[in-house]
Amino acid sequence: MNRLPHILASVLLAQSLIAQTPVVKTGIEVLREKGFDILHGRRVGLVTNPTGVDSKLNSTIGILHSSTVVNLVALFGPEHGVRGDQAAGDKVETCKDEETQLPVYSLYGKTRKPTQEMLKNVDVLVYDIQDIGCRSYTFISTMGLAMEAAAENSVEFVVLDRPNPLGGERVEGNIGEKQFVSFVSQFPIPYVYGLTCGELATMLNEEGMLKNGVKCRLTVVPMKGWKRTMTFEQTGLPWVPTSPHIPTSASAMYTVGTGIIGELGVISEGVGYTTPFQVLAAPWINPVRLADKLNALKLEGILFRPLTFRPFYGRWKDSTLRGVQLHITDPSQLNLMSLQFLFMQAHNELHQDKNPFLMADAARLKAFDNVIGTDEIRKRFVKRMKYEDIRDYLQKDVDAFRQKSRQYWLYR
Repeated sequence: MNRLPHILASVLLAQSLIAQTPVVKTGIEVLREKGFDILHGRRVGLVTNPTGVDSKLNSTIGILHSSTVVNLVALFGPEHGVRGDQAAGDKVETCKDEETQLPVYSLYGKTRKPTQEMLKNVDVLVYDIQDIGCRSYTFISTMGLAMEAAAENSVEFVVLDRPNPLGGERVEGNIGEKQFVSFVSQFPIPYVYGLTCGELATMLNEEGMLKNGVKCRLTVVPMKGWKRTMTFEQTGLPWVPTSPHIPTSASAMYTVGTGIIGELGVISEGVGYTTPFQVLAAPWINPVRLADKLNALKLEGILFRPLTFRPFYGRWKDSTLRGVQLHITDPSQLNLMSLQFLFMQAHNELHQDKNPFLMADAARLKAFDNVIGTDEIRKRFVKRMKYEDIRDYLQKDVDAFRQKSRQYWLYR
């Protein structure tokens, strides 16, 4: 009997299992390994959502609630809610969690910062949420405001660290300016900041970025095995959608590349279709000519494919849209933020009568400025619709921030 096929099959199975074994342990897993030591004898509040899981997809809520040495007393929900059942921008209501019967305090409703009343029975506030490494994604704003509340109410703050899906080396974009502080630009950091949540929390705390320069008693539970050069796939961890339109870890890249232009409400970034943030389209576009023009730029690490589609929901529901799908082949070669501006540059050469900035209303223009953290980008770009006119402004803070943030690195 020829045993070779069976041996080969066994080898392939073993390789498959090895490939699926996580090489990174997240903060919750490290905390559990240590017997939850820093939580003993404390009343614990937990800021989390469905992404707070271990490598076997057990929720941090369940892990802490079922532990005999942890006294979990309250949950705090960010945008989309503790269980992830709220749409983007929808207010989250304070309620009781069906699974644990614990109170759930909303941090995306009447208040976005824990109140004294919410924290009166809490000794330590634990934060465990997977982020995507982009300033406008609201979870880091929730984290920072919760840190402020912890400082103001003598509550300790613990961050259970997780990977940054954009890696730990990519920094892009200008630092948000003071007059454009909002929940999508809460802190003076670049649009892509190249830190994990634990590293960012430490920087916010030490650099006086919290309101009135307050500092909380901060503990970060670091990951084991994570390296700054890692893609999320290389961690071996499962990806749980961080919000309804971030279904995969790759979505983080595309969000940076198209999300800002989406604020104008003129060009579809794919929300409402099967490829959120991976397309740029509108009813009037000639998709073949646009794809040809973008591919003619010969950008390293990306290709543009012409497409026509009809969104299933949202502002473009049932409309026929035409444009391009972005296919990122090597993100290390790309400046992600530039993609939406290069698109607008090519689009303007084909459709000068369809300037997205002139078609957007005042509220949309304000949203664009808030997300990018300045109105200077818009004012400079709209004059000629040329990326070269804003490139230096977009990158003006990158080197200094990269240098300053290195001292807060927990990983190499």
